[in-house]
Amino acid sequence: MTEQPTGQQQYSTQVVGAAIFDSLTDPQVLLVAQRSAPEWAAGLWEFPGGKVEYGETEQQALVREIHEELGVMVRTGTEIVGPHEQGWELNEDAAMRVFCAQIIDGHTPEALQDHSELRWVDLDRSLLELDWIPADLKIVEALLEKLGR
Repeated sequence: MTEQPTGQQQYSTQVVGAAIFDSLTDPQVLLVAQRSAPEWAAGLWEFPGGKVEYGETEQQALVREIHEELGVMVRTGTEIVGPHEQGWELNEDAAMRVFCAQIIDGHTPEALQDHSELRWVDLDRSLLELDWIPADLKIVEALLEKLGR
């Protein structure tokens, strides 16, 4: 395990999320997922993803989670770097690293696990109009800033 810089929180759970674009080279839309569970998050929007399992890299976990949740294979790209070494704080125990991704198998993603709806949304300020999970909203703002929008 790498040593954390002084003053950095060490999170016991590492989560990964995917900012899935129509294209990694010229993104126009982002795939967002509406939670169906747990009860506190049902109806809120998020970046799809999940927990990193023992022995996996973050990118391996992300590819696996997206296949399980959406039924598609993705190629990962650059990270939307968060303020912590482990990414973006979700709660006192968990942090999420978010990677840009693109669907590579040509299938249409489906809400298979933990989601009630998937939606492609233009990469503009309308993204901020969705009712995001609070921790993910900060990432959306950073994403728009990174894209200059």
